[in-house]
Amino acid sequence: MTAGPAPAVVAAAVLAIGLACAAYLGAAAVLRRRGDAWPWHRDCLFAAGCAVVVHGLWGPVPGGPFTAHSVRHLLIGMGGPVLLVAARPLTLTLRTLPPGGVRRGLLRIAHSAPAGWLLFPPVAAVVDIGGLWALYRTELLAAVHHRPVLGALLDLHMLAAGLLFTFAVLSLDPVRRRWSLASRAATLLLAGAAHAVLAKSLYATGPPGTSFGTSDLRLGAQVMYYGGDAVEVALAVVLAVQWYAAVGRARVRTERGVRRPRTGRPARTGEERAPGDRPEEPLRASRTQPPRTGNTPGGYAVTFPHRHESPTQTQTQTQTQPPKRPSEPNGDGDRWR
Repeated sequence: MTAGPAPAVVAAAVLAIGLACAAYLGAAAVLRRRGDAWPWHRDCLFAAGCAVVVHGLWGPVPGGPFTAHSVRHLLIGMGGPVLLVAARPLTLTLRTLPPGGVRRGLLRIAHSAPAGWLLFPPVAAVVDIGGLWALYRTELLAAVHHRPVLGALLDLHMLAAGLLFTFAVLSLDPVRRRWSLASRAATLLLAGAAHAVLAKSLYATGPPGTSFGTSDLRLGAQVMYYGGDAVEVALAVVLAVQWYAAVGRARVRTERGVRRPRTGRPARTGEERAPGDRPEEPLRASRTQPPRTGNTPGGYAVTFPHRHESPTQTQTQTQTQPPKRPSEPNGDGDRWR
């Protein structure tokens, strides 16, 4: 590291990353003691991401000046952010914080319109990959190469831009809007192509205003090219896992919808009724007026469905009015009725 104020800036960043790692592990432990599930592999991912970023900021890196710069670029701006975002730190924070003003404020920031626009995948890609093009295809790298403070701030900018791009592409934490998997995959493909083209251009021509050696320049460009491809493949694997899980959930929902019995189905007839089913019993007996016959003068028929028979098999009782009998005198002189 260069003497001067840069080590103080980097030391502050390293201290902040260490505190963030301790806070994450402590929050995960609190969540498990409370009885909530939190996978252990996320703790490992976050700790590994913090270690990668700290090594990129502070640790020794082999190779010439440009090769070392390329390795730091991969560790700080690409590899570390993938591990950190895959650990879902925002989700853990929201699950750990108690209901109150802090939690509502964090949700308000995550669901705000500026956060939604920054996490729009093409915008995040322009901030990340566009910043790299501005750094390597202009004299910006030559300007910050001999200024430790600007170099440290540039490293922090690469970390923030890498976190933003990875957060927008993976969309693992709850934010204002989760963009479609197709748009995120297309953004990753285009961003990877732009990064590869930048690395190939650096292999042919170094950044303007710099005087790196040819071998150092080409080795650094190869590190950037193949290392960037490896990180982008890791992002693509995460997207593929998300797609597989989404397809599986949709298939389960479809199968449940097919198996669910339909409501409002009309009642089956006696021939279609399954054994053991009891027919519906009407509230009142249905009264019908049959045609008059000779042996039932003035009669009418009332149908009473039996309790254990189908509506098609009913018992019909015919009630008839008794005809008037002729009056016959008896011994008293009264009439027999």
